[in-house]
Amino acid sequence: MHIAQIGVGRVGRPTAYSIMCCGLADEITVCDVKPGLAQAFAEELKHASVSLGLDVGINACERDEEVSGADIILISAGQPRTPGVNMSRRDLAVQNAEIVKFIAETTSSRNKGAKYIVITNPVDAMAMVCKRYSKADFVISTGTNLESLRFRSKLAEVFAVPRSNVQGWVGGEHGEEAALLWSTVKINGLPFEKYAKISDKVAEKEKVASYVKTISKTIVDNIGGTEYGPAASFRDIVRAIVNNTCEFLSVAAPMKIEEIPEPVFVSVPRRLGKEIGFSIYNELPESEKQEIIKAANTIYQTFLTVTGGL
Repeated sequence: MHIAQIGVGRVGRPTAYSIMCCGLADEITVCDVKPGLAQAFAEELKHASVSLGLDVGINACERDEEVSGADIILISAGQPRTPGVNMSRRDLAVQNAEIVKFIAETTSSRNKGAKYIVITNPVDAMAMVCKRYSKADFVISTGTNLESLRFRSKLAEVFAVPRSNVQGWVGGEHGEEAALLWSTVKINGLPFEKYAKISDKVAEKEKVASYVKTISKTIVDNIGGTEYGPAASFRDIVRAIVNNTCEFLSVAAPMKIEEIPEPVFVSVPRRLGKEIGFSIYNELPESEKQEIIKAANTIYQTFLTVTGGL
C-alpha cells in the first residue's frame, strides 16, 4: 500500500506519522513545495521507523508531478487559518482551490486508480474541486469526522463517562454549518434522551454545539494550529480504507440533494472501506436532514464561488 501525503505542514506531518505508526503503508511519499521540508521530514520518519521496527519505504519530493504510483493520496496543501484572526475556513477557499486544482490535475495521470482524501480547507468544497479536476472515482473529504470525535469527547466530559462509552456523529459542513446529529448519540449503550433522563448531569445542547464548532479556534489561537486531533481522525479514515473495515465514519462524499443541480460533498455518517458505502441519511429525523441540506447548500455556494475563477 503506497500512501502519499501532499502538504507536510502542521497537519500533514502528524497525519503521515500516525499512518506510518499504525503500519498502514508499505511505502509513504511526502511532498511539499517548501524547499527542504519534505526531505527533512522524510529523514525523521526514517528514524522513527527504526524504533517502530517498520521497514516502510519513505520518499520525499517537492513537485506534485513527482508523486507516482500511489494508492491513496491525502491532500493537505494550502493556506491554514491565521492564529488570533477571526476567520472562517471559507475565507481560504479561493487561494486553496487553485492549489487543490493543480494537485488534482497533476497527480491524476501518474497515480491511476488512486483514492483521494482531501484535508485542505474549506475541505468539502475543496473535495468537489478535486473530484472535478482529477476525475477520480474515489474522492472524499475528511468532512466532520473530526467534529464527531470532539462531540463524543465533550459528551463524555459532561456525563463523566469513559469516552469509549459514547457514540455519536456530526454531519453537514466542516465549519459553521456542522450539524450535531443527536439522534445518533448513545451513552453507555442508551439513546441520548433516555440516558439524559436517568443521569444527574445536564447536557445543554447549545453549549455542546458551541464547543464542537469553536474549540478549533481556541487550539489555533494558542498552539498555532490543530495537529493531533486531525491526525487521529484522518488516520482512522485511511485505516478504514486500507483494512476495508466498512465502519461508519462521518466523511463527505458526493450526495444528490434535490434542489442542487449536481452532487455535493456533504458529511453524513456512512460505511467506508475500499468503496464509499451507504449513508444513514434516510434514517435521520427530518430536522437533522434539513440541517444537512442547509449545509450542502452552503458548501455548494462556496464551490461555485471558487470554480468561477478557475
